[in-house]
Amino acid sequence: MDDIPLSVLFGILALLIILSAFFSGSETGLMTLNRYRLRHLVRARHRGAVRAQKLLERPDRLIGLILLGNNFVNILASTLTAVIAFRIAGEAGLMAGAALLTLVILIFSEVTPKTLAALHPERVAFPAAFIYGPLLTVLYPFVWVVNIFANSILRMMGIRPEQDATHTLSQEELRTVVLEAGAMIPKRHQDMLLNIIDLEKVTVEDIMVPRKEITGIDLEEEWSTIMRQIISSQYTRLPVYRGSIDHVVGFIHLRKILPLLKLDELDKEALEKSIREPLFIPENTPLNRQLLNFQRERRRVGLVVDEYGDIQGLVTLEDILEEVVGEFTTDPSTRSKDIMPQEDGSYLVTGTATIRELNRALNIELPTDGPKTLNGLVLEYLEAIPEPGTSLLLSGYPIDIVQTQGNLVKTLRIHPTKRQPVTEQA
Repeated sequence: MDDIPLSVLFGILALLIILSAFFSGSETGLMTLNRYRLRHLVRARHRGAVRAQKLLERPDRLIGLILLGNNFVNILASTLTAVIAFRIAGEAGLMAGAALLTLVILIFSEVTPKTLAALHPERVAFPAAFIYGPLLTVLYPFVWVVNIFANSILRMMGIRPEQDATHTLSQEELRTVVLEAGAMIPKRHQDMLLNIIDLEKVTVEDIMVPRKEITGIDLEEEWSTIMRQIISSQYTRLPVYRGSIDHVVGFIHLRKILPLLKLDELDKEALEKSIREPLFIPENTPLNRQLLNFQRERRRVGLVVDEYGDIQGLVTLEDILEEVVGEFTTDPSTRSKDIMPQEDGSYLVTGTATIRELNRALNIELPTDGPKTLNGLVLEYLEAIPEPGTSLLLSGYPIDIVQTQGNLVKTLRIHPTKRQPVTEQA
């Protein structure tokens, strides 16, 4: 060693520091790769991604290889530094050499390369994967020995390193991913993705048309009344019943009876032959499941029933789709009558308006885990039928009772822009 020129020793030391930086940076780069983006690149046959994924299938072997190389070059660099320091300043230079090497390795072989790899993991990890593949083959016996001892300790802790770690996202984590996508996903598409994620939380009971608002054909009515209803109906599918919706017969598709109407061959008997049996839906069915049920049954409308089989409302395929894409109906009589804007910024709202509809239309946050309508929410809060002129706060929003009818709060005024800090509420 004494015969080797100092310039050569300094050159070797610089090379060792570069190798240390490579091992440190590549370790951070490989371990911080986005696993979902990595799988996408693998499906796109990106060579670096394919090699990186293969290495990451057994992280114990990869980490063993990296640390084996990193510790070897660091120890060798430390020894070489001691030799150089001793030749330059004797024993007094050993301490200074150790301190200087620590600072150099910390800056150039640890902090800088690891920071770079954390900021740009793919730029570091993919090229490194081409080196680690052959290197693992060459050094496998040494890596295997190291892993024998390390994995034995892990097994004592109940961990099996040979099992590929699963990287699954919970529903809330997936929401966070969508929200943090920023400009990569347009706001409109982002909202749709979030609505799809939330379909599992919403049931058909939350979006159904209430029983008392169902429009249908009563076969016990006069034929002239039925004909007027068919001609003036704004819906293409109507439930058909005898006497009341409790005695439902089925549904008719108006487009299928139009040819009969055109040929003047439509009568009550022909109408009954066109009826299709009803589809009944349990009220607690999640929307994502009901969407699949509609698809499987090739249906677009169904009646919602409770645990006793009593009809509670009606839900359509369009209602579910609107939960994803937002309202697209052009029917002026459906929701515009429920929410009426006023000049002072408030809104007159019918008591039968659903909470979800109000939240979406007014961009407010009334609770949806209890009653489904604003009337129900007010009655639950007050535990009594309020008198007109009563004012209250629901989730911080000022609400005035405008009109009541029997046991129903018929009309209310809500002030969405005057929300107050929420304190403890019932």
